[in-house]
Amino acid sequence: MFERFTTEARTVVVGAREEARALGHSPIGTEHILLAMLDDRAGAVARLLLGYGLDAATVRADIQRIVPVQAPDLSFTEADEEDTAALKAIGIDLDKVRSAIEESFGAGSLQLPRQPPEERGKFGRFFASVGHIPFSPRSKKVLELSLREAIRLHHKFIAPEHIMLGMLREGEGLAVRILADHDVDFDRLRADLAAALADAAA
Repeated sequence: MFERFTTEARTVVVGAREEARALGHSPIGTEHILLAMLDDRAGAVARLLLGYGLDAATVRADIQRIVPVQAPDLSFTEADEEDTAALKAIGIDLDKVRSAIEESFGAGSLQLPRQPPEERGKFGRFFASVGHIPFSPRSKKVLELSLREAIRLHHKFIAPEHIMLGMLREGEGLAVRILADHDVDFDRLRADLAAALADAAA
């Protein structure tokens, strides 16, 4: 599927991860995907949503109001399976390392303490950038639906507009809630996105 993504769509996927890191959030939600699309001010999605008074700063403020800053989970998870296997191949057993650390310093000693929002400053970005941040099931669904939208429109590429259409088609999540809170007309937005894609495909 990802081979169909345009450069701009790939930038959205990477940007969503960076938005989640910057906000200290995990997993990567639909709100982070929306933010990444709005960061490209020249993109069709950002231009269309600006008509509703929505820009990256407005959406970011909404997200910060709704979602609390989270301390990253630095414990070893299934997402680290590949890293664990690679380290084991060179003789490092992460389970043994974790056990030894917890034996010496106590259970949970690999977790960083929650950082209060007022203390985040430059260190907030450091804390948020540690470890792997997965995409939420809903965000994965949105990306899958972007492919379906491209197929429905007979396009051989997936652009940010398709991702936005996938988000609207999925119909749930914080991004859709924020759009609804700002009185975005979903039917009109769908039509405008399809028109923008038709121009791009021409």
